[in-house]
Amino acid sequence: MTHPTYRQIDLSAWHQVGEGGNGKTYENPAEPDIILKVNNSRLSTYKAVRHEYDVSKAVEALGLPTPKMHEMVMVDGAYATISERIKHKRSLSRICHDEPERTEEMARLLAEKGKEMFATPSDNGFFPSRKEQLLQALDKATFISRKNRALIRAFAETIGENPNCVHGDFQPGNIIESEGRYYWIDLDRVAHGDPMFDIGHLYLICWVYAPMKRVQNIFHLTLDQFHRFWNAFAEAYTGNSGHAEFDALSGKFACLDLIVRTVFAEPTFLEKLFFGMHARKLVRQFYQK
Repeated sequence: MTHPTYRQIDLSAWHQVGEGGNGKTYENPAEPDIILKVNNSRLSTYKAVRHEYDVSKAVEALGLPTPKMHEMVMVDGAYATISERIKHKRSLSRICHDEPERTEEMARLLAEKGKEMFATPSDNGFFPSRKEQLLQALDKATFISRKNRALIRAFAETIGENPNCVHGDFQPGNIIESEGRYYWIDLDRVAHGDPMFDIGHLYLICWVYAPMKRVQNIFHLTLDQFHRFWNAFAEAYTGNSGHAEFDALSGKFACLDLIVRTVFAEPTFLEKLFFGMHARKLVRQFYQK
């Protein structure tokens, strides 16, 4: 299939200013009002980047605060995007790193901004159903045993449909602050569905992935900060200092999140082993009670 021709970017004129789990961002002194995002190789295809571009435009149309998406471009044969540069920005995770004493404050802020997103009706003609994505992915999740798949499916079937937005990568690195304003970024996985899908993803990061040094480096947080962040988030979101039931439900959705990940990129053999190992642990902890 022939794809449209896009402007070619010479990366030598740009310097890297950020890196996340999905790619890197660059700035160019000659173009100070824009930022270049280059995804990792598996997410730099035309299909993946076009989807990211279209979703960003659709989210902007819903009124959710996000940097304006300008254009798709090419970088060394890969597809990339140019978007509005939010100057003097810091992600919530970067603020936690720079000012550790504000970790709980940032967690409460994520809970507040998350509730705003979860109350935003989506254009269901464009955004997919997260529950439908999950059920389709579950059928292909060979890293889940047949017995555990039945347990997970039984729970998944009880999840109601919800017409409002969920982010898909809900975590403190994906909301940035600049001059008192907050913006959502990395929106390629936005869908509509139960907010617990997003909260399960946050739980997965704060409790399952957090001990990994690579994850700590990506988020600029210590293991203790991840745990503090979750506890403050859960208390703020539920309005209750005792949130054991909320944690248990989040753990169930964390297992679902491992499966939903496969919707966005075909997992490698090693990733399947990784997902399978953690899925078994989460099933034992939260489903077999």
